Amino acid sequence: MKKVAFYTLGCKLNYSETSTISRKFEESGYKKVEFNETPDIFIINTCSVTENADKKCLKIVREARAISPDAYVAIIGCYAQLKPKEIAEIPGVDAVLGAAEKFRLVELLDGFVRTSQPTVIASEIGAANQFNTSYSMQDRTRTFLKVQDGCDYSCSFCTIPLARGNSRSDSIAKIVATAREIANTRVKEIVLTGVNTGDFGLQNGERKERFIQLIKELDEVEGIERFRISSIEPNLLTDEIIEFVARSKRFVPHFHIPLQSGSNKILKLMRRRYQRELYADRVAHIKRRMPHCCIGVDVIVGFPGETKEDFLDTYNFLNELDISYLHVFTYSERENTLAATLPDAVPMKERNERSRMLHILSDKKKRAFYEANVGHETTVLFENDIEEGKMHGFTDNYIRVSAKYDPLLIYDSKKVVIEFINNKGLAEVREAESTVFVH
Repeated sequence: MKKVAFYTLGCKLNYSETSTISRKFEESGYKKVEFNETPDIFIINTCSVTENADKKCLKIVREARAISPDAYVAIIGCYAQLKPKEIAEIPGVDAVLGAAEKFRLVELLDGFVRTSQPTVIASEIGAANQFNTSYSMQDRTRTFLKVQDGCDYSCSFCTIPLARGNSRSDSIAKIVATAREIANTRVKEIVLTGVNTGDFGLQNGERKERFIQLIKELDEVEGIERFRISSIEPNLLTDEIIEFVARSKRFVPHFHIPLQSGSNKILKLMRRRYQRELYADRVAHIKRRMPHCCIGVDVIVGFPGETKEDFLDTYNFLNELDISYLHVFTYSERENTLAATLPDAVPMKERNERSRMLHILSDKKKRAFYEANVGHETTVLFENDIEEGKMHGFTDNYIRVSAKYDPLLIYDSKKVVIEFINNKGLAEVREAESTVFVH
């Protein structure tokens, strides 16, 4: 029995796909092991959102070779689709598979026997037109369920449409069936994920279903306590979706909404499909209906043409918004994107300084959000994450909680009241029935 190990770079979508591919290996008689357990095969699932992600791929290949010099090393994922020949030239790489081929690893590489030259099987991105159902199962409390793939948007900074192809989705019937399968495990929470999740419903290029229809059907799935929407574009986050989540039985009060810039000038250069006024309206609507809702924001700093004034527009806009945390990305030039050809590049030193400022703002926003929830009753889903005698979990509105370890509560949910925020920035809680179990 050959041993196979997996390593995933990048987003939750990649994690869901790696997990599904690993199950295909196990079904074919391979034994899944940890990366450092001298496997016979390494599968590295790559990202290419930033230049740093590309460098990480090279480092992981070198580490794999050091651990198991004779092992077979195969590279899949976004970087593999964008630059298969470049990856094939990395010393130690045995195979590179593109987006249309990665789910057929086991059959295409036929036993994983090393040859003198790397195998490259990467079709043009137009061939990636099938939807492959994927979900992760490494975490027993939650799973990331892919409901959509690809993107039809043309943001000037993004390579994802080139790496994943056009927008396409699973059917509602299949997703609900998969959710019911997951409900038969110990998983209590499903996170819906995709490249452009709100664009759900395209099948064979036609709009067959809508995202609001999907979440209404999933809300009826018994056995799953929580559904969480991983990310949704502001122009696709409709009033109907917000209103539904506000009264939902299972969808939690947490939205992650990409902004990218608080400057309308920069949003136009980015080819985003909204202006900041729409974004502010979405946040205000959510907070009217769900005052304790968690709202996360993606933002890019140092985009070409972003002056100090443009950045301060973004900073002040975010500072005034009732949001909970930021994911800050420092702009990096990507080949074959319009943004890479734009003039007035921002010096890297300035990009890094702007990133630092927004990270500080994010810390302040997160602390303020946590503090605003002190005294409120909520539900925590505890994980097998034990540190210094404390267990951890997340509330429905995505507040990380610390509590005294109790083996009966691992992988279980508990009604609690948030008492205070500790010096590590975690919420300390007591049972809702007023029995204190954290000091």
